[in-house]
Amino acid sequence: MAGGWTRDGAVQEQIDASIEDELKRMQARRRPAGESLTHCADCEDPIPEARRQALPGVKLCIACQQERDGRPMQRGGINRRGSKDSQLK
Repeated sequence: MAGGWTRDGAVQEQIDASIEDELKRMQARRRPAGESLTHCADCEDPIPEARRQALPGVKLCIACQQERDGRPMQRGGINRRGSKDSQLK
C-alpha cells in the first residue's frame, strides 16, 4: 500500500538502499589497500613484520589502530535516500 505520493514498495526500497550503502561503507573500511608501511603513519613506530603479513596494506601500529577504533565516528544524521518526511527531525 502506497502512502502519500510514493509508489508501492518505495519505503522498503529506501530501507534496503540505506542498508546496502552502510554495508559497502563498512566493507571498504575493513580492508586496507596497497602496500603495508614499515612504520606507523601516526607515531612513526615500526610495524611488526607479522602484522604487515597478516594485514596487507596496514598503515598503523596496533596502539594507534586501537586508539582510532576507540574514537566515536562522526556520521551524518540525514537519510539521503529517504523521502522528505523521513528527513524531518
